[in-house]
Amino acid sequence: MLRSHKMFYTIKHAPLFSSSCLLATVCDHLSFLARLLKTRELNRGRFNTSSLRHLGSMENGRDSFPFPYKPYGIQEQFMKALYGALDQGKVGIFESPTGTGKSLSLICGALSWLTDYEEKRRQEAAALLQEEEASLSTSAAPSSTTSLASAEPDWITDFVQKKAERDLVSKLKEEELKRKKRKERLEMIRNNVHLKYASKRKSCEDDEAFKLLQLSKEEETETPGDQEDEELIVAEYESDDESKSKSRFFGGEDEDDEELVEEHVTKIYYCSRTHSQLAQFVHEVQKSPFSKSISLVPLGSRQNLCVNEEVRRLGSIQRINDRCMEMQKNKNEKQHHEDGAKRKRGPAKSVCPYNKAVALQQMRDEVLGTVQDIEQLLKLGKESQACPYYSTRLAVPPAQLVVLPYQMVLHEATRRAAGVQLKGQVLIIDEAHNLSDTLSCIHSAELNGAQLCRAQSQLTQYADRYKSRLKAKNLMYIKQILFVIEGLIRALGGKVGQNPQSQTTQAGTELYTINNFLFKAQIDNINLFKLQRYIEKSMISRKLGGFVEKYSGSGVMLHVQSSSNKENRRTEGLSRYLQALKTNSTSAIVPTTDQQGAAETDKVLSASPMMQVEGFFLALTNSNTDGRVVLQKQATLSESSVKFLLLNPAVHFAQVLKDCRAVIIAGGTMQPVSDFKQELLFSAGVKEERIAEFSCGHVIPPENILPLVLSAGPSGQELDFTFQKRDSPRMMDETGRILSNICNVVPGGVVCFFPSYEYSRRIISHWEASGVLDRLGSKKKIFQEPKKANQVEQVLGEFSRCIQRCFVESSGGVTGAILFSVVGGKMSEGINFSDDLGRCVVMVGMPYPNIKSPELQEKMSYLDKHLLHSHGRSPGQALVENLCMKAVNQSIGRAIRHRGDYSSIVLCDRRYARPATLSKLPAWIRDRTSTHSSFGPAFALLRKFFLEKKHKQE
Repeated sequence: MLRSHKMFYTIKHAPLFSSSCLLATVCDHLSFLARLLKTRELNRGRFNTSSLRHLGSMENGRDSFPFPYKPYGIQEQFMKALYGALDQGKVGIFESPTGTGKSLSLICGALSWLTDYEEKRRQEAAALLQEEEASLSTSAAPSSTTSLASAEPDWITDFVQKKAERDLVSKLKEEELKRKKRKERLEMIRNNVHLKYASKRKSCEDDEAFKLLQLSKEEETETPGDQEDEELIVAEYESDDESKSKSRFFGGEDEDDEELVEEHVTKIYYCSRTHSQLAQFVHEVQKSPFSKSISLVPLGSRQNLCVNEEVRRLGSIQRINDRCMEMQKNKNEKQHHEDGAKRKRGPAKSVCPYNKAVALQQMRDEVLGTVQDIEQLLKLGKESQACPYYSTRLAVPPAQLVVLPYQMVLHEATRRAAGVQLKGQVLIIDEAHNLSDTLSCIHSAELNGAQLCRAQSQLTQYADRYKSRLKAKNLMYIKQILFVIEGLIRALGGKVGQNPQSQTTQAGTELYTINNFLFKAQIDNINLFKLQRYIEKSMISRKLGGFVEKYSGSGVMLHVQSSSNKENRRTEGLSRYLQALKTNSTSAIVPTTDQQGAAETDKVLSASPMMQVEGFFLALTNSNTDGRVVLQKQATLSESSVKFLLLNPAVHFAQVLKDCRAVIIAGGTMQPVSDFKQELLFSAGVKEERIAEFSCGHVIPPENILPLVLSAGPSGQELDFTFQKRDSPRMMDETGRILSNICNVVPGGVVCFFPSYEYSRRIISHWEASGVLDRLGSKKKIFQEPKKANQVEQVLGEFSRCIQRCFVESSGGVTGAILFSVVGGKMSEGINFSDDLGRCVVMVGMPYPNIKSPELQEKMSYLDKHLLHSHGRSPGQALVENLCMKAVNQSIGRAIRHRGDYSSIVLCDRRYARPATLSKLPAWIRDRTSTHSSFGPAFALLRKFFLEKKHKQE
């Protein structure tokens, strides 16, 4: 400001020279100011986290990496390629088959880069600090002369420059001090210094926690009054201005204690699909050389991390979330009242005894000091009386490695709520073979008629109950929400206010663009963006959920019954009206034959129907070209559904790619990657030069795998499992003969994959009638993939025990077991058929998706319009082929799981012999695959393969 004011003074009071001189003076001042601002900006942002991406690369790379044992050659190649991709800010596609130590390679390669990067950053900061301090100490005294170039006194220029230098030195010293404090703190934790006072703190707080828990229980038994409903009332909606920095509607979930918040350091985010995969990754980190030096934080949902039994007992995710946020809000209100604000009358509101600042901070430190998985965090939380959910969130900024599920990274709102900041950071997405589908699923939404009717009924009752206490703007928005919900019900062919189970609709499927659907539902005059903002800020979904939970015992029902009942509601009050509905046999919603099961379903659906509605509203705010709305009408309105289908997942992945310094997309079978690059990377604006690809072979010797393509069966019948030919009796009989021959020479377990559940049912029924199944059963005990997911473990256990018994008994009759499974089913992903469990994997036919599916047809049409054609095929055709081969690759990869394992793979269909199809197999399988037009030579190879293995074992 000093410089700016001086410049203005100089110009204003300058002698009246010619206009050209005045113009030159003005230009000179502006030029100087611009240079000064640029210097200040560079100094200010030189060591900001967001600028780390642009630091110089570590040119020498690494020749060796810390590893718990001597790594395989392909692991060293993997780590070097990973190190280079991270250093150069690439988007890397890394393929490493299961059993090759992919997780350890990711850990050691990525953390080696992070360690080197932080050291290089520290050295550059130290060098710059030394340089600036030397510059300040040797600078000459300010001169009183005036520079001819700038027409400014030199003392002003010197003053401003020295101030900028001093600011930079202070910034560098502050950064170095923070780094040292963080390191010292972690060292103290790792040396278990905290244990000296942890036990003392625990004993002091046990009594307090017990009292708070008792208070929470007592409050639940108190007689509710009108004041208790205050928490169910939507607060006054004062403004639609989205740019407000802080809204009164944010209850405090994101208002963490300021003293606990830190700046984000450079870190690696690692995400995978399931919590079991994340736990396995954490265990690999614990075994790595970095286990004692890395700060790792695992993130999870409240359902997975809550240690408050009163909350955990609620069961459903939504109820746990609602109760937790309510208790967090109560905590903030309590602190506000303690600061002197007046408290409203009414019973005291319960707070969570595990959510205390001191305990949270202590647990955060312990999380940062020791690598722990979620199970260990739960144990620690119970012992230290601290909430693992909020402690881990507080630990994210100083953490070096954050482990979290897909949803927390790929969904923007969830990412923001979890405190995940991707700017300038590294993201590793593991098990990413279905990343495109995962993105589409996360950002798609579906509502059925029963949910819509329930939401309409409950929101209507909520508005009627509290209409005298709600502000006018709230009532206006609630009426708009009801208007949109009623429009959706009518779009499904239903009528508002009637039982959806008794309303019949004409079955059929309709597809619309977003705009056309809004016109059809007659809701095009509603601003969905403003409505969505209101739903989010007012937390109406949570308020309605609390209302339903509170009055569910009084009979909050699915829909409004009749006008006479409406009159009763107005005159007798909500509770009495709802109780009357509950006991009225003529208005029963569920059949009396299955009261208990229907009651459970009713309880689940009534939990918070507005949450699904809110998700669907958000989906409708997508671009008109990026998605489609699918109306699927069934026999009744309750079974009918409206679904938003995301066609362009790249639109939600683009920001992730833009923010991150580097993104690594890894998996065991990433082939084929062509559609992956087109659909997710190029469409998101990533250039070819930023993409790095790496694919390694398997660690097993070449002689341990035998992939065969069969074009014909034992009788010479051509194997063509197209939709038109696969149901012929000759084709089914030939398949049975192939399996009979395979079972004669393959020891242990055989896993046979069919393209669909329906075809599996038909062909097994045919074999049962023709006697093929009996012949198979004489050599292998037969198992089938169960229909229910909770039966998978039981079937696998019996399958495994049967094979073990066969090897022990060696009776000469049954030599193992055969498992009939389905591609894309419960056993085609995530199940390991290692060693004797899967000595042969048979793939019957090619599992193409249903080409007549309206969703797939719309996706193909979208790709054909927006992507380039290649090799004479449309993008839509390529999508279908790639979906098929991805499913094949996932299934056949179940057998080989470690270096000493061996197995054969038999692909039964002449179409597998096509060069374009073979090229989509993983390289380590493709390079060893042989195709056979007749069965004899292939069977001879198969017999020889297992005879050689048997001789080696002997």
